[in-house]
Amino acid sequence: MAWHGEELVGFDLETTGTEPLEARIVTASVVGVHDGRVVRQRDWLADPGIRIPAQASAIHGISSERAAAEGRPVREVADEIADTLTGYWSQGVPVVAYNAAFDLTLLSAELRRHGLPSLSERLGGAATGPVIDPYTIDRAVDRYRRGKRTLEAVCGEYGVVLDAAHQAAADALAAVRVAVAIAGRYPSVAVLSPDELHARQIGWYRDWAEDFQGFLRRKGSPDAVVDPSWPLREAVVVAG
Repeated sequence: MAWHGEELVGFDLETTGTEPLEARIVTASVVGVHDGRVVRQRDWLADPGIRIPAQASAIHGISSERAAAEGRPVREVADEIADTLTGYWSQGVPVVAYNAAFDLTLLSAELRRHGLPSLSERLGGAATGPVIDPYTIDRAVDRYRRGKRTLEAVCGEYGVVLDAAHQAAADALAAVRVAVAIAGRYPSVAVLSPDELHARQIGWYRDWAEDFQGFLRRKGSPDAVVDPSWPLREAVVVAG
């Protein structure tokens, strides 16, 4: 059976900001989906250890006060998320994340920040298991479509209902359903194995990054740098 007919695991983070090497985890969800149905789910609320900016709270609804009162230490949360994802990869289950380069880079930065084993170390030195990123795939298969490519906009394009945008569980489930819808629309995506699709996305993301870098330079931003690595940015030292 093609990958989109098997179990998939959606993953999403809601965070303190938009820079994945600096932002911290606030909420997270890992949702197992089969035949469009949620078959398992795990959710987390973290105390990120820093103030949550008001603009971030306005998006996901978690205040600093609530995170401090109800959230668990972010070190514990990051460790459990990483164990959960690598557990699925070890079983051969692909992880689906919308804009995976953000969520996985941020998770990896949290692991380094707290001196925890990396995703690779948890997998015995292997790279991450197969990742499916509907954002990267949609941008490649429908390159010239106008309009936004937020999760909400792409859900609309593929007829996926997103009931509670910016809630980690809802976004994780929507990401899986969008991935399945893309496979249904584009047989060239559906016929690839998860590993083949992962490899294609590395190239698609690199091509996009190079094109976007050229665009920025033409707009007069010669020093702008767009990291072409996917699904993780290159390893860097993360300040505490």
